Amino acid sequence: MRVVALVPGGIGEQILLFPTLDDLKRSYPNAQIDVVVEPRSKAAYRVSKSVNEVLSFDFRDRNSLADWSNLVGIIRDREYDVAITIGRSWLVGLLLWLTGIPTRIGYQGKGAAFLTKTLPFNPAQYLPALYHNLLQGFGIQSSCPELAVNVPKPDIEWAQKEQQRLGVNETGYVLIHPGSSQLSPIYPASSWQQIIQEFQQKQPDLPIVLVQTVEDEPIVRSLLESCHHLKVTAPGNIGKLAAIVGGASLLLTTDSIALQLSVAVQTYTIALFGDTEPAQLLPQSEKFLGIKSATGKLADIPPKVILEKVLGG
Repeated sequence: MRVVALVPGGIGEQILLFPTLDDLKRSYPNAQIDVVVEPRSKAAYRVSKSVNEVLSFDFRDRNSLADWSNLVGIIRDREYDVAITIGRSWLVGLLLWLTGIPTRIGYQGKGAAFLTKTLPFNPAQYLPALYHNLLQGFGIQSSCPELAVNVPKPDIEWAQKEQQRLGVNETGYVLIHPGSSQLSPIYPASSWQQIIQEFQQKQPDLPIVLVQTVEDEPIVRSLLESCHHLKVTAPGNIGKLAAIVGGASLLLTTDSIALQLSVAVQTYTIALFGDTEPAQLLPQSEKFLGIKSATGKLADIPPKVILEKVLGG
């Protein structure tokens, strides 16, 4: 069986779909599963164990009719038996209909008329479970498995060496992903500074490590200037990030890629949310705590509320 999944969205959406793809592969071990994702999201599949090939198409771009026709042609040529999509637009539904794929599975909504099997869409549901419901179109009735990633051995080895470089391999560490980037909500540097300084006073023997990406450089630089004894790591890919998150005693983050990876590697996590409901992105577990802004704005979460959770009081 040849299956293609159309997965618009960022890296986070891809990781949230992993339980669905993994369960499909368990049910059909010989199935070939390909995905069509935006170019910015291809990196997610470095830590996927179930996907055969990753095709790219920028669903967000102002694509011409020729662009859409080219995608239809690529998919038609591969002669897939089944298509699934987490997108609900009529355009994606039309695209799948034009490919001639005999079984097309998606959600009830604008593009449902072009699909052969549709499932209810409940936006309040935990997203991996919502995506997993699509497998009912295959006759799979199992419950959604836990989020999981397959971290390549070289990335694990890099993380072990990185922990030694940082001097945290024996002490453990708290990892903070500030999330001040174009892809994540912004929590102010001044609030992070207050949290870090008080934590360092209360827990001077537990190092704090900042995750730095290209987008995070300004806020990381600001925090380094104001907070002493901070350490910085800059994982070069999603596998290295997963490995360094997996080694942490605690992760503090906004709604980010690091958050989904922490759920997958079972690291204790405190996540900050603006207007997003934590139940959509966090499973029910004592390991994962979501703090939602009372105003819907991430910046309005008081540092003292976060510190109470971090320090256990």
